[in-house]
Amino acid sequence: MKLGARIIKTGLAIVAALFVANLLNMPTPVFAGIAAIFAIQPSIYRSYLTIVEQIQGNFIGAAIAVLFGLMFGHDYLIVGFAAVITIGIMTKLKLEKVISLALVTLIAIMEIQGDDFLTFALIRFLTILIGVLAAFLVNLMFIPPKYETKLFRKIHHTQDEIIRWIRLTGRLASEHSATKESIENLKEELTKIDNLYSLYKEERSYFKSITRSKIRKLVVYRQMIATTRSSLDVLQRLHRYENEMTQLPEHLLMMIQERFDFVLTYHEQLHLKYVGKLKPELSFDIEDIEAIHRQEVMEIFVNEIAKAKEEEDFSSYHLLHVLSSLLYYEEQLEHLDRLIVSRQKFHKEKTKIELEEDYS
Repeated sequence: MKLGARIIKTGLAIVAALFVANLLNMPTPVFAGIAAIFAIQPSIYRSYLTIVEQIQGNFIGAAIAVLFGLMFGHDYLIVGFAAVITIGIMTKLKLEKVISLALVTLIAIMEIQGDDFLTFALIRFLTILIGVLAAFLVNLMFIPPKYETKLFRKIHHTQDEIIRWIRLTGRLASEHSATKESIENLKEELTKIDNLYSLYKEERSYFKSITRSKIRKLVVYRQMIATTRSSLDVLQRLHRYENEMTQLPEHLLMMIQERFDFVLTYHEQLHLKYVGKLKPELSFDIEDIEAIHRQEVMEIFVNEIAKAKEEEDFSSYHLLHVLSSLLYYEEQLEHLDRLIVSRQKFHKEKTKIELEEDYS
C-alpha cells in the first residue's frame, strides 16, 4: 500500500481539526474533523482558491439551517427540503465544489433541538469553520506536492507503453483486441497527464528566479505531452490500418519498420537526455541518420510505393495516413529536442528526477 502526500495531509488535517476543537471545548469536535476531510485540496494554490468558497458554503448552509429551523422546525422532510434549497442556491452562485460542505453544515445544525438552538447553531458553524481552516493550514505547511516529478514519471511511463505497442504493431506481432484495449487505457493515462500538468502549472513560487525556471519547464513539458499524443496517434493509425500493412511488399515494410525503430529510439533518448542520464556524445539528430533527410526519406517511400503498385495490386492511400502521422511525430520530436537542448545549454539547469521509482 502506497500512502501519497494527500492521504497523509488528510490525516494530519483531521488530527489538527479535532485537536483545536477539543482545545476550545467545542461540544461536537467530530464535525471539525468531517469538515477537514472536505477541505483538503490537491495543491496549495487550489487550497488558497477554495478557502473563500468553503467559508461561503459553510455560511450559506448555516444560514439556511437556522432559517428553516426557526420557521418550520426540524422534521426530516424539512431538512430534505432545506437541502434542496441549499443545493439550488449554491449552484446559482457557482459554488458547486463546496455543496457537500454546505450540506454537512446544514444537517449538523438542523439536528439540534431545544431552547438554545441559536447558540448551538453558532457553535456548530464555528466548529466546521475550524475544520476548514485547519485543513487549509495543513495544506499550506506540510508535505508540499512534487507534481513535476509525478508529471515526468507519468509521461515517461506512458511513453514507454506507447513505444512498446508501436514496435509490436509495426512488426505485425500484436493481437488486435489487446492493442485496442491498450489504446483506450493510454488515452486515460493522457487525461491523467493533463491533470498533473494543470496541478504543476498551478503551483506558485515565491522567487522570480524559480518562476522563470518553471516557465521554461512548462514549455518543455507541454511539448513532451504533445509529442506523446502524436506517438499515440501513430499507434492508432497502425492499429486501424493493420490489415493494409500486411499487404505491403516485404522490402517496403522493412523500410517503414526501420524508420519506426529509429524514431522510437530517438524519443527514448530525449527522455534520458532531459534527466541527464544520456552522455551528450551519444545523442543524435533525427536528420543525421545515414545522411538521409526527411525529404529524401519521403521520396524513397513514394518511389517504392509507385514500384509496388506496378508489381502488385494494393492501395497506397492508407499507407500515406501512417506515413503522415510518422512525419508529424518526427517534427514534434525535433521541436522537443531543441527545447531540451536550449534549456540545458543556455540556462544551465539540471533536472533531478529518478526514473526507477513507482509510476502509479
